[in-house]
Amino acid sequence: MLKKFEKHIEKWRWQENKTPLLIACSGGLDSVTLVHLCQQLNLEFAIAHCNFNLRGLESDADEVLVRLLGEKLHKRTFIKSFDTKKITEQIGGSIQMVARELRYDWFDELMEKYGYKALLTAHQSNDSLETFLINLSRGTGLAGLTGIPEHNGAIRRPLLPFSRGEIWNYAKSEGLEWREDSSNTDTKYLRNKIRHELVPKLNELHPTFLQNFENTLNRLTVSERLLHHYKIQLQEELFKIEDDIISIEIEKLKKHKPDQNWMYFLFSDYGFTQWADALALLNAESGKEIRSQTHRLLKDRNHLLLRELKSIQDAIFFIGEEDASIEEPLSLEFKSTTGIKELGADIIYVDYNKINFPLVLRKWKEGDWFVPFGMSGRKKVAKLLKDEKLDVFAKENIWVLCNKDEIIWVVGKRSDNRFKVDKDTKKVLKITLKGN
Repeated sequence: MLKKFEKHIEKWRWQENKTPLLIACSGGLDSVTLVHLCQQLNLEFAIAHCNFNLRGLESDADEVLVRLLGEKLHKRTFIKSFDTKKITEQIGGSIQMVARELRYDWFDELMEKYGYKALLTAHQSNDSLETFLINLSRGTGLAGLTGIPEHNGAIRRPLLPFSRGEIWNYAKSEGLEWREDSSNTDTKYLRNKIRHELVPKLNELHPTFLQNFENTLNRLTVSERLLHHYKIQLQEELFKIEDDIISIEIEKLKKHKPDQNWMYFLFSDYGFTQWADALALLNAESGKEIRSQTHRLLKDRNHLLLRELKSIQDAIFFIGEEDASIEEPLSLEFKSTTGIKELGADIIYVDYNKINFPLVLRKWKEGDWFVPFGMSGRKKVAKLLKDEKLDVFAKENIWVLCNKDEIIWVVGKRSDNRFKVDKDTKKVLKITLKGN
């Protein structure tokens, strides 16, 4: 196994470059074996162990074993203790997910502080099979059927080519000591149920089932890469990006005769799950939309508009007479002047004596009206934005500058005639929208 392991990690050139590595070690069979293999090859590494204090004395015994292992090998060993139950009660979620976040956040801190270039975890081929079966049971796309990736960012999983049986045989032959986690036998957890009940049955069906699975997994991984490459090509063809909005022309999309699977293929990266509703958007009325936890997909005339989900800001910003400029939520500049010089959609001039500070900057809302410059009658802001043919997302980004409850400026669009500079004006306030 040592020779196979050495051959497998050659591509990372850890030996040649003396790469500083951090090994996550629980004290179990797989991680202790990983530490031993790296020691045999004289790799540069330190050991990191998390004590989540979830199994009483067992957790403490795991910590002792890892600490003694580090001392025996003369390797720097980091130990971190967490009150995982208390933290979970405070922030919510499952203990397993909280423990995972705590673990990897701490590993990231160690790597950044001490300059470790890769984090090694001891996942092996049985873990990958179990992950495949878990994803299959829950329903997944092709990406969920490719098992555990060999690398993900700085994480490397050098034991993935090896089975639990191979690792056990090697550890026994080398006289290694490790700890067994008693919770790994509890079949109330889905992974354990698959490990102890389903996988043995699959091995009974075919004695080389695990090897056959690895071959299939390799083919699925290649297929997933090819499909991902095609998806990128298709998105480059259909997705037009402007600022923070992705626009998809519906007629172009319809040429591909999309069904629910097509919508999944194009939009699953954005967290959507309502594929029937996503498909229905193609023929829906303008304004219809679906949302994921992170994004919105909106029908607007002849396009679908995709945008990261942002909460509508209800905040109100006050601008004092002493303020020469503001940067949030918009970049506005305020300057006293004696006349009108520069002109443009991003500049207005108002009669200083017709306004009262502080001015108010807020998002527009239904029912807002103003008197457009050069006119005497009212106009709804909503009508102005409709006439401008703005999409829903653009409308949501419109701000109004107000004198108490009266709109001075639909910012970047039209100013109000009631505050205009006239023959009686003594002092002028120039307001400029910067960076628009």
